[in-house]
Amino acid sequence: MATEGEFIKAIKEGYTFKGEYAKIGRAALNGKTVEGADVFLPLKTMNRHGLIAGATGTGKTKTLQVLSESLSDASIPVLLMDIKGDLSGIAMPGALNDKIKERSEATGVDYKPSGYPVELLTLSKQDGVRLRATVSEFGPILLSKILGLNDTQGGVLAMVFKYCDDSKLPLLDLKDLIKVIQYVSEEGKEELEKTYGRISSTSTGTILRKVIELQQQGADIFFGEKSFEVEDLMRISNDGRGFINVLRVTDIQDKPKLFSTFMLQLLAELYAISPEEGDMDKPKLVLFIDEAHLVFQEASEALLEQIETVIKLIRSKGIGVFFVTQNPMDVPQSILGQLGMKVQHALRAFTAIDRRVIKQTAENYPETKFYQTDQLITELGIGEALVTVLNEKGIPSPLVHVFINAPRSRMDVLTDGEISEIVSKSKLAAKYNQVLNSDSAYEILNAKLEEAAAKSEGAGKQSTSGEVGRAEKEESFFDNPIVRSAGRTAANIITRSLLGALGLGGRSRKKSFW
Repeated sequence: MATEGEFIKAIKEGYTFKGEYAKIGRAALNGKTVEGADVFLPLKTMNRHGLIAGATGTGKTKTLQVLSESLSDASIPVLLMDIKGDLSGIAMPGALNDKIKERSEATGVDYKPSGYPVELLTLSKQDGVRLRATVSEFGPILLSKILGLNDTQGGVLAMVFKYCDDSKLPLLDLKDLIKVIQYVSEEGKEELEKTYGRISSTSTGTILRKVIELQQQGADIFFGEKSFEVEDLMRISNDGRGFINVLRVTDIQDKPKLFSTFMLQLLAELYAISPEEGDMDKPKLVLFIDEAHLVFQEASEALLEQIETVIKLIRSKGIGVFFVTQNPMDVPQSILGQLGMKVQHALRAFTAIDRRVIKQTAENYPETKFYQTDQLITELGIGEALVTVLNEKGIPSPLVHVFINAPRSRMDVLTDGEISEIVSKSKLAAKYNQVLNSDSAYEILNAKLEEAAAKSEGAGKQSTSGEVGRAEKEESFFDNPIVRSAGRTAANIITRSLLGALGLGGRSRKKSFW
């Protein structure tokens, strides 16, 4: 059996780092913290991503809060996905109570309540800085993966984007994309095929259905102007602390495709705009994705591959991504293998399947002579976790049972009044919450079709006037009853086509309000 002295030595050797670091708690042996065995987090390897896992009510959210506070104190901006709505309190100082006093004594921390610089962000119309992106910014490749298109359908979508670029038809929102797809399937089909080749109406029909499906998930609220500039996530406050950007997404838990769409676009945008940084002393930005299973739920193989690629490459840009979830098995193995830091809260063994998951989880951690890992995972208390990180050389640190520090900010939600006050003072809200209604593909194509309809109507009137004038002199070819009947039929077909394209004929079109 290992002695306390051996334990302290192992922890000091495994958790002593040369660069900047932050204390996250104190190591425990046989269920009690050990003085002199403090556990630190090396900031240099925070761009190597991580995982925070554990059953409901075991303290994952509070661990996320502590890590965010530590990063902010080190001038590192943070983005938090607030799925459950309980992270906004990080903007206000906490309050000392008996439980916090007990935890602070156990971890050797002098508790000082503190609020943090916070921006409240939103994908919907609730209070906060509105996040949007245009369809053009997504591009055909990323959009094809999100929609789950095959190679043929993806090629058609790329052709549609190319046509819009060449024709100066801005694709700002899904309404624009739907209108263009309808146009190139009907009135504009001949125009498109002359320049870009033949397109299949089956392919355009499939693309249209999948775009509408995405629209039904609520994506209308996300696509449009003004586009959010991801550089605004990397702001430092006047007192030198990093801003903690809290994205309030409590109202999209039942819309996994919208959530994964946003996450993939955000990661792709961050990767595209960020320069290669190599080895940095600390990351430029760290993202925490709470309820991470929503990112992977309903995701196609192509989409998972895209996420894996971005996760693998984005760390060289100085950006770290942490997944927070109940079960580590929620994260695909290919992505799980990219996560350097792991914080494992308690798991509960209610069934045989649960016991197998716990055993498999334990096998994913470094071996240790101080703990029976698979047993300890089921015995951890609230705010306790098994932790391993990467040191500066990329080597995993020893697995350690840690009592996590208590958050210094409020462990509760903000009131409506506090939220309104923060948003009213936000420079980003003033920048992005203005309503823009630029002319885009929808308006341009509608005007084009209306002009064509007007010319057709004018030509018809001129032709009729000429026939009346000539009727007094002689009978013309157009007086033939068979010819007149054929002309009326052709005119009706053209009219129905134009009205259908304008949304004025056939089924009524309903507008969606978000």
